[in-house]
Amino acid sequence: MPQQSRYQTADFEKIMNQVLSTLEEHHADRDLSLMVLGNAITHIFNTQVKLADRAAMAEKFAGVLVKSINK
Repeated sequence: MPQQSRYQTADFEKIMNQVLSTLEEHHADRDLSLMVLGNAITHIFNTQVKLADRAAMAEKFAGVLVKSINK
């Protein structure tokens, strides 16, 4: 059963398209794009997730990422 998001599809797509557009505008190749996105994710974990919850949440995030690319 698909997971129901608490975010509106239009809101999500707007932000995602802006992020991807910014990477394209800067001609960021795969490695640079992954570095930027990885650092952004690290920043979010470090500023918005309690220290005690970070490792577990990062593991869950990594698992979801792996599943999403193996579809």
